[in-house]
Amino acid sequence: MTTLSLASSFQTTRVGDVLLVQMLPRLSVIEAPPFRKIFQDWLEEQADLTKIVLDFGHTSVVDSSGIGALVSSYRLAKKRGLDLLFWGLTPQVKFVFSLAGLEQTLGLDAATDALNPTDLLKTGPQQVQIHPSVRSRSKRLLDIVGGFVGLTITGILFVPLAIAIRLDSPGPILFSQVRCGVMGRQFRIWKFRSMVSDAEALKSSVKNEASGAFFKNDRDPRITRVGRFIRKTSLDEFPQFWNVLIGDMSLIGTRPPTPDEIEQYKIPNWQRLDVRPGISGEWQVKGRSKVREFEDVIQMDLNYQENWSFTYDLKLLIKTVLVVFSKDSGAV
Repeated sequence: MTTLSLASSFQTTRVGDVLLVQMLPRLSVIEAPPFRKIFQDWLEEQADLTKIVLDFGHTSVVDSSGIGALVSSYRLAKKRGLDLLFWGLTPQVKFVFSLAGLEQTLGLDAATDALNPTDLLKTGPQQVQIHPSVRSRSKRLLDIVGGFVGLTITGILFVPLAIAIRLDSPGPILFSQVRCGVMGRQFRIWKFRSMVSDAEALKSSVKNEASGAFFKNDRDPRITRVGRFIRKTSLDEFPQFWNVLIGDMSLIGTRPPTPDEIEQYKIPNWQRLDVRPGISGEWQVKGRSKVREFEDVIQMDLNYQENWSFTYDLKLLIKTVLVVFSKDSGAV
């Protein structure tokens, strides 16, 4: 679908300095990239606008790429000093917005109450196109069992690892960072600290050896001696079993990006956020320390989504264990 043909499909009404836009029935990976360009054209062609209202009364499908286009448009509107409001959200769109954690971010109309994603995953509208792995009860049960087992092991390892980390480098035992999950919803991830305590402040001084919207340096000087060991053995990941237990993550999924990585995404890249991020996944079992191209990460994530099944998750779990205990194991 071209930008020109899609632009003619929107019904727009200009009232004073307000533009009312009736959104299409779908805003998915096909429609999202041209919509972002159309939105920018509206701003440039009607420079005297003070407000744009997007009416979702006829919209039933919004996927992660659609969320990406809306978030990007919202930021652009704010940068131009415009108000961007979202009206008439259908139950399906409310659900996706709630799943993405956008209730407090976007300008939602007061009548569009947020819904509980957990409840809707169980009983919500069947028209909502959510990846089957997010709805799977068997996958969630595996995550709960794995989360309990992983946290038990974490408890056993905590004291010796805490002592080693603290003796090697002053600072906290655990490291936390904001990451993005399903539909870009932000959550706080936990790891055993493997870097110096001011690592985030020093990041700009370290060369990025990866290409695209993620960071990697094999000889990162911020990593401590103990940190290299726990990264090599993946022990630093164990606190993430808490994220798995509470549902932010899964045992198997995609690599959880940081908010600043997402800001570099093109709209189609948001497809990788259709599933829950995982402690392990395609990138883990296919040479995580060798991945240098962001497009390779995208392809592995999309491959996981396409091939997903409960059995496929079990296969990746087994391969993860084999990789961790192999001599070629390395940090994410």
